[in-house]
Amino acid sequence: MDKISNLKQIVIKTLDNNKAQNIVSIDLKDKSSMADYMIIASGTSSRHIQSLSEQILEKLKDNGIKDSRIEGKDSNEWKLVDGIDLIIHIFHPEKRKFYELEKMWSELIPKEKLII
Repeated sequence: MDKISNLKQIVIKTLDNNKAQNIVSIDLKDKSSMADYMIIASGTSSRHIQSLSEQILEKLKDNGIKDSRIEGKDSNEWKLVDGIDLIIHIFHPEKRKFYELEKMWSELIPKEKLII
């Protein structure tokens, strides 16, 4: 298993162990150059979302991703943890439903539209 796949499993396990809901992993390798994987999960409250994002940030740093950071620090409804080759979105369930990232990124994108 390569380093990124291993790290993806660590992140998913951390989210699961800390009661994140509806955890989904999306392979972005053939869809985008911004990351290899996107992980999406829901938290139950603003405090839960904040805690999950901080725990994920620590796991990334413990595993050598020193440049990782949290986006959306002022938001109570979502956080994005930038793990360079892993992007982790943690949403309040209503915000997650509004943005529908799973639907957007799970659809096949024609190759000619990949190049922007």
